[in-house]
Amino acid sequence: MNYCNQCGGKVNWQIPDGEDRHRYVCEHCNIIHYQNPRMVAGAIPIMDGKILLCRRAIEPRRGMWTIPAGYLENGESVEQCARRETMEEALAHLDDMLPYSLLNITFIDQVYFIYRARLVNTDFRPGNESLEVQLFHPDEIPWDEIAFPVIRKALEFYYNDQLENRFPFREIDIPASEKL
Repeated sequence: MNYCNQCGGKVNWQIPDGEDRHRYVCEHCNIIHYQNPRMVAGAIPIMDGKILLCRRAIEPRRGMWTIPAGYLENGESVEQCARRETMEEALAHLDDMLPYSLLNITFIDQVYFIYRARLVNTDFRPGNESLEVQLFHPDEIPWDEIAFPVIRKALEFYYNDQLENRFPFREIDIPASEKL
């Protein structure tokens, strides 16, 4: 950040009085510009014991598989975001949404909130951001083609949990050593 979005003044990277970390502060109006993590919401859509995955049509990781997920927009809830992303990527509708995992990736300033959900419609198909969408039995997941380690982690949780038919909520931190 070079300039204040309130007055156009130059900003400095400094620790403001009463703060414990560096922030961008305007030299002219003294406003502090807070930067916060990006929130990603998604779902593991399930139908007849199978999971709906989307093959990405966009970068990053074009051609790789993922669950429907994306950035939270202003004015929407986390659940609304997961539903919207599922519609955008797979033209699919969800029901019975249950919180499933919260995954913190602090080294890239992201937080993922994943739901387990029932896939309602059978006429799902690729949206603009997907090359294809397909139902996979947990034993058929293309593990070597999963786009992001955080999504792989959520799918691994699901794979193991469905074996025991027990789905606890988890919060974990993804270490910087994970390959992104």
